[in-house]
Amino acid sequence: MNTCLAQGSTYSGFVVGQEDWRYTFAAAKARTLATKLLSKSVLLDMANSQSFEHAVECLSGSEFAFNTSNPTMQEVESMLLEKRKDARKEFSDLMIDEPLKNLVKARNDFSNMRLAIRRVVTDRAIGSDYSGEGSVPDSIFGEVFEQENYSEFPAYLQEAVEAAVLAYYENKDIRQIDNAISRVASEYYLSQATELKCEYLCSLARIRADLGNIKTMLRLKFLESEDRGPFLATGSINTDMFVHGLDLGYDGLAQLFYPTDYSHIVEAGTAYLVKEGSFLRFESLCDKYLWNCYKEALAQITAGPQPVMAYACMKTMEIRTIRMILTAKKNHLTSKLILDRLGLSPE
Repeated sequence: MNTCLAQGSTYSGFVVGQEDWRYTFAAAKARTLATKLLSKSVLLDMANSQSFEHAVECLSGSEFAFNTSNPTMQEVESMLLEKRKDARKEFSDLMIDEPLKNLVKARNDFSNMRLAIRRVVTDRAIGSDYSGEGSVPDSIFGEVFEQENYSEFPAYLQEAVEAAVLAYYENKDIRQIDNAISRVASEYYLSQATELKCEYLCSLARIRADLGNIKTMLRLKFLESEDRGPFLATGSINTDMFVHGLDLGYDGLAQLFYPTDYSHIVEAGTAYLVKEGSFLRFESLCDKYLWNCYKEALAQITAGPQPVMAYACMKTMEIRTIRMILTAKKNHLTSKLILDRLGLSPE
């Protein structure tokens, strides 16, 4: 039986998927771990704190506590990377199905690929500082690009290399590397999730493609670009809608997306963009949308891989949020700016 969100919900097109009783313990463990995520009040205290030191102090009762009240940003980054590594190991230990585990880990492979190609085309050293948390060993990236023998990569990364390099050299626009890899990655996630019959990952792949396309549309409008893409074809919304949105005024976008699940994101994100010239509100609304999708998996699935994957995504988002707040405080950004990005400002 497919488990869908309630009729009339903002996320009515989202499918959580089926129960899998092999994951009884893993799903229960994921729900327990999710209760230990930082509360909204802690994040509010950090955002509203008077200084970087006070923001650090807000973490004193959590697993993110520092040994000093004024750590360097290098110490912050080191600790957060270690926490992320621990979380990903925990995810790997709880996941039973290796193909699903590797599909989630492939996000790191594509990130490594993006970094490697950017360095190659800009004549920088290929380096060795790649994430070791993907399904492809991090040591391979340096060796493969130095030898220009891409056959050691799995097929999806070989395709990403070819697409990204060709896209870059067409106009020597480094942004095309990200666009090409995003396209290959989105197609890979959706095709593999479909093949593995994981409806939850299929839903997430489509949602991420939709949100990415909305951002691309808004970015092109904001830059007054003549470009009509690139839009990902793996979302639930036909790409023609985004092209049409480029020809409308900002005030017409909310109506255009009214039939979709993203109308509030478009309306509020566009209003903030027009007023402030920033995508902060849009980014926070996208994060909130995805966070609710993760919460649904934890709430609705008693046993299955979905709660494990959802918790892993939530933990990653928590670590990213801590980094964001502490970096902002270190650079003396205003609390309002931080709250706007976190989506914690009054509606």
